[in-house]
Amino acid sequence: MKISPGLCSLTAASLLGACSGGGSAVSSVGTSSPPAGVECTGNCANAGTYLTAADVEQIIAQGVAEASARHVDATIAVVDRVGNVLAVYRMGTANARSVVIGSEFDGAGAAVLHSGLEGLMLPVPPALAGVNLDQEAAIAKAITGAYLSSEGNAFSTRTASQIIQEHFNPGVQDQPSGPLFGVQFSQLACSDFILRNPKGAGAIQGPQRSPLGLAADPGGFPLYKAGTVVGGVGVLSDGIYSLDKNITDIVVGSDEAVAYAATYGYAAPADRRADQITVNGLTLRFSDVQEGDLSSDPSAASPSSLPSSGAFLAVPGYGDGKVHAGVAFGQPQSGIRADGGQFFPASLDAYLFVDPQNLNRYPPKAGTDGYLTQPQVQQLLISALEVASETRAQIRIPAGQSASVTIAVVDTNGAILGMVRTQDAPVFGADVSLQKARSAVFLSSPDAGPFLSALPPAQYIATLPAGLTPNTQIPLSQYVAGAEGFLGNPQVLDGTIAWSDRAIGDLSRPYFPDGIDGAPNGPLSKPEGQWSIFSTGLQLDLSINAILQHVIYVATNSGPDVDTGCAGVSDVFVGHSPQFKSTLPNNARLANGLQIFPGSVPIYRGSTLIGGIGVSGDGVDQDDMIAFLGLEHAAMALNNAIGEAAAGRRADTLTPKGTRLLYVQCPQSPFLDSDQEDVCSGY
Repeated sequence: MKISPGLCSLTAASLLGACSGGGSAVSSVGTSSPPAGVECTGNCANAGTYLTAADVEQIIAQGVAEASARHVDATIAVVDRVGNVLAVYRMGTANARSVVIGSEFDGAGAAVLHSGLEGLMLPVPPALAGVNLDQEAAIAKAITGAYLSSEGNAFSTRTASQIIQEHFNPGVQDQPSGPLFGVQFSQLACSDFILRNPKGAGAIQGPQRSPLGLAADPGGFPLYKAGTVVGGVGVLSDGIYSLDKNITDIVVGSDEAVAYAATYGYAAPADRRADQITVNGLTLRFSDVQEGDLSSDPSAASPSSLPSSGAFLAVPGYGDGKVHAGVAFGQPQSGIRADGGQFFPASLDAYLFVDPQNLNRYPPKAGTDGYLTQPQVQQLLISALEVASETRAQIRIPAGQSASVTIAVVDTNGAILGMVRTQDAPVFGADVSLQKARSAVFLSSPDAGPFLSALPPAQYIATLPAGLTPNTQIPLSQYVAGAEGFLGNPQVLDGTIAWSDRAIGDLSRPYFPDGIDGAPNGPLSKPEGQWSIFSTGLQLDLSINAILQHVIYVATNSGPDVDTGCAGVSDVFVGHSPQFKSTLPNNARLANGLQIFPGSVPIYRGSTLIGGIGVSGDGVDQDDMIAFLGLEHAAMALNNAIGEAAAGRRADTLTPKGTRLLYVQCPQSPFLDSDQEDVCSGY
């Protein structure tokens, strides 16, 4: 497929070889670069950088033009940087827009696995004609492009696919799992941190929720204006919500081509794209599509030429069927704005999450359990910010910048005691930092095992010609028994062991030791043949009932939407209609779900668990270090009134199957102004 003559007539200065066809050459066609003489390193966002309604219409028109040239019907979603859905446009008829979720498919196109979310398909005529998933998939892809990106890195859903699989790189045997393994089950609609805009009648404060969490299906990209992220675009046209399991080939798929064309004029700066960034010596992927692969000329697309067969969609809980402008990131109306020295030293680049009244949603406060005081929480956040400011970022361009992260502190009840972020931290890290902090506290709690065992079972759903049908039930007690047996210790979930998120992750991989093909699965994971990114084990099973309630609500526009709280939701099938209810109202312990990649540690006072700290944003080893050293530095500032878990109770004292678990793993020479090594040893 060759680019049209119209696009190849663009100025040579903007092409940089774009008309040479496909491949991996970097091009700046259609990119939105910073103003002349300006390098965006985290502070280019201002009150004037946002998506206007005209921008949204143009982005959709460009995608529709490419879909029409390829003779496919596409559903296209556009969101702003904090996840507000600005428009969703569907080509073709609803009944023809069948979508199936799956990681592997047979010759007939049916999903091979039927575990977790695997095999869920809508619509299923005649029983569920017009009950669709395409709009949810497109929104999830758009949010992923926006949430994973910053002024220092542009990540796509193809990038996400590469970094969440059981091997990094995918398909390479006997390699550890991806650095963001498990991040797909964040930003969930049931989260008590993520906001919701039920009417969708205009952009409001974020971060906003995603109907399917974060996506790994190619076809989602970030959108930029003047070198800063202003949103994302997502496309579903091929009927499959999946991932890329083989990154060694180049596949020009319709989803990615349509989304790529949609970004014209709003595309990420070429030198910030994932394919300019390495992690653990491996180059990340951004897109298999290049300008030479497009079948249309996006520069010629116009909103006035949208086909009469398509329409803007009203999506329950997300959008009202109209086109809206986004909000300017970093301004109060976005829900994220500068602290201004109110809670944190002005030198620390602190940004807050604020409500519609521009008030800090999570100012430092004392624990609801009587352990952490307000000054201690504030010092924890300050100390972690200080460590972040000294830490060399892993995934930001240009090199030599400080890590950009979000930091969360919780008490033993899971209550949020304080959150703070740096200006240009990726948005996804907010919900994830909270998941990490809660995961470390919960698994370290004296009643973790009994609490899990008492939760309702996970209910899987099969989609058959007759409609939605209850499938397998998974009691969560099986994970408790599995962990106790695997570790040979009935006390591993009774508060005896201090669990970090890295150690939790060790037990949540489909192979143990991590990445070793043929090894048994970790006890918190599914075994080989049942595991996939859509069926991770305890992480998904804890929240799947809440996830499905929301997915079905959006698809059918009927029944109650999910409430806040991802754990403790049960369901009862009446005919083919699942009815969901929460059995744990207002419970915060795992209210936004479990996370299984590194970046958190529990907090102790002597031998007493008193809380947890989670960090997410700029590399998992950096997250680990900022959480660990942030706590250590706070302890020193507070005369050891708080501290790390004693070395003898940390999870790295356990050696299941002869392999020692990890507690934290800190980078080598991690600081910008120091060549210090082994920075986390000795504590």
